Amino acid sequence: QLQLVESGGGLVQPGGSLRLSCAASGVTLDYFDMGWFRQAPGKEREGVGCSGSGGRTNYADSVKGRFTISRDNAKNTIYLQMNSLKPEDTAVYYCAASDTSGVYRYCKSGFFGSWGQGTQVTVSS
Repeated sequence: QLQLVESGGGLVQPGGSLRLSCAASGVTLDYFDMGWFRQAPGKEREGVGCSGSGGRTNYADSVKGRFTISRDNAKNTIYLQMNSLKPEDTAVYYCAASDTSGVYRYCKSGFFGSWGQGTQVTVSS
């Protein structure tokens, strides 16, 4: 059974950087579409960026040019590098996996069936 565990969240000042990790166990991620999502208090969960099994990516407009998803298949881990962070990036960040190829293009939470527990990111001075 696929399990996902996020790490790397924390408190960072505006303009700073963080790298989130999502380690998988139980299955190999090579053939999964993966996504990073976030949910701020009082808001719906939104897609931040998603990656197809072949490495193609799709990002929300709000993070394009600042966030980057990468995969390390040898470590069965995906990453979210977040640069130039803004207070509005504050949220709980989740990684998710889907065994349906191509859903990364939509990057909608409803297409992803396996979820991590989330990690808090707070951007504040």
